[in-house]
Amino acid sequence: MPDSCKIQPAKIYICRLFAKYMSKINAIIFDLGGVIINLDIAATIAAFNKLSAQPFEAIYTQLQQTPVFDLFDKGLITEQEFFNGLKEAMGAEPDDASMLEAWNAMLLDFPLHRLELLQQLKSKYRLFLLSNTNETHIRKFEAQLLESRGYRNLEPFFEKVYYSCRMGMRKPDAEIFEHVLKENRLVAEETLFIDDTIHHVEGAQKTGIRAHLLPKDKDVSLLIKEWKLL
Repeated sequence: MPDSCKIQPAKIYICRLFAKYMSKINAIIFDLGGVIINLDIAATIAAFNKLSAQPFEAIYTQLQQTPVFDLFDKGLITEQEFFNGLKEAMGAEPDDASMLEAWNAMLLDFPLHRLELLQQLKSKYRLFLLSNTNETHIRKFEAQLLESRGYRNLEPFFEKVYYSCRMGMRKPDAEIFEHVLKENRLVAEETLFIDDTIHHVEGAQKTGIRAHLLPKDKDVSLLIKEWKLL
């Protein structure tokens, strides 16, 4: 039962129902960016602003409405094709090394307490990772993980790791959630999904998964503590 229940007696009944609801969880699916690894999207925008002929904020917003990001997330275009698409929108031709550095600028660190949390949860639940990402970012954050924590990849922390670019599908589409459920014989009603993007949460909920939004200003470890999942 969340700690807040202890100081709000009027909500005890609701909190008990919530605790009963959460007690049926057998599997947890985690998002990666903003949940396990820290991200700074503004850092990537700032880096591209130094390369672009026009404000990258507007370009980024505009390109999000086009297929280029989706195609890259699904592994349907190469890194070079993705960079070329960005260069065309930017109206500039920076070298690929600068493009790579700018694109990876958003990737920060893997807090040790989150990795330790996953190790604790793994002894009690079936854990999965489901991330919209691309090979460029995978290469970068795995290198960071190895250098900072000594792990070559995230596989030791999960039963299975799912990256959109290796599946040909992405969140929030129902097919990606249904694929994870079916492949691992998971019961949607007994599966918890944690993501920091509302559209992804809503997509998972449509498949029957118990999906919850992680607020941008809240650490996932606090959420797990409040829900008494450990």
